[in-house]
Amino acid sequence: MKFSRMAPRRERAEAAGGGSAPLRTDEVSRHAVRLVVIDADIPRLVPFRALPRLLRAGDLVVLNDAATLPASLRGTTANGTRFELRLSSPVDGSRLTGVLFGDRDHRTRTEDRPPPPSLAVGDHVQVAGVSAHVVATLGRRVELIAPIAGDDLWRAIYATGTPVQYAHRIDALPLHAVQTAYAARPWAAEMPSAGRPITWDVLLGLRRAGVELATLTHAAGLSATGDDALDHALPWPERYEIPKPTVAAIAAAKARSGRVIAVGTTVVRALEAAAQHGPLRAGSGVATLRLDPTYAPKIVDGLVSGLHVPGESHFELLQAFAPRARLEQALALAAGHGLSSHELGDACLILREAALRPGASR
Repeated sequence: MKFSRMAPRRERAEAAGGGSAPLRTDEVSRHAVRLVVIDADIPRLVPFRALPRLLRAGDLVVLNDAATLPASLRGTTANGTRFELRLSSPVDGSRLTGVLFGDRDHRTRTEDRPPPPSLAVGDHVQVAGVSAHVVATLGRRVELIAPIAGDDLWRAIYATGTPVQYAHRIDALPLHAVQTAYAARPWAAEMPSAGRPITWDVLLGLRRAGVELATLTHAAGLSATGDDALDHALPWPERYEIPKPTVAAIAAAKARSGRVIAVGTTVVRALEAAAQHGPLRAGSGVATLRLDPTYAPKIVDGLVSGLHVPGESHFELLQAFAPRARLEQALALAAGHGLSSHELGDACLILREAALRPGASR
């Protein structure tokens, strides 16, 4: 999920630290992720596994349990032209919604992909090994209807699809590598990557520390399309579902002066969207809320996120939790220690200053 126009990743990474050493962009093992802590003190660096001791008994950690779809589907037009369809939202019955890309292997950067074939309403294509027809288009965005649904369509998608790939990798990512330890329903077009280093050891450590856990499901969308106009419009509306036990857990945490810590910007967006027009309520919805430095979060007191630099839309969202100067100080620390800003890289923990004091008003 991105919140404004993005520069290419190399340029964004090199922007960190105001000209200091750039953040790396390579993959980090989920067991070796490092965490930049951003709170009222000077930013500091710890292993991610130290997260349980950075929180307090009574805090609540909220996770996005959306599993990652094999959202990259190969297709051909009626005249045999090949393309890639990247699903941008969950499969809905027999409906597939996504973005078209020209045919290339996964090592071609998104912004360097050739234009896809032009499709019109009524055209027939082959996608994921099944026939489908086009029912809506908006530039490269398309909606298709397949002649099958339910288990039959899911089998076709999982038999032929792959997760969205990242060009910096030599080898293609397998689907299991982009799942969180607690993944449930296949709703995410790309991995809710802030949760990648939340291993079972970290989860057990949180519970032993007296930190409560809750989940919601948010359909994390595509991080980039390679098209400036489309990227500028991100994020598109994204589905979420917040269960009743999670709403109750948040209310209980607030009552005992515990902090609500979101793992990932998708969790922030779901919770804040659900509370935009009144008290937080359970149920399904579509998140359209755009968060930026002027936004004061109503529900979330802290955030676990990947590392994002000025020029990225996620950086704008992070400024709802910490001032720009402090974020830039943290990025300089991360760059100086060789941390990675990639989706499969290192992480940060941001605690809002208003929530750092036990018993602070909300």
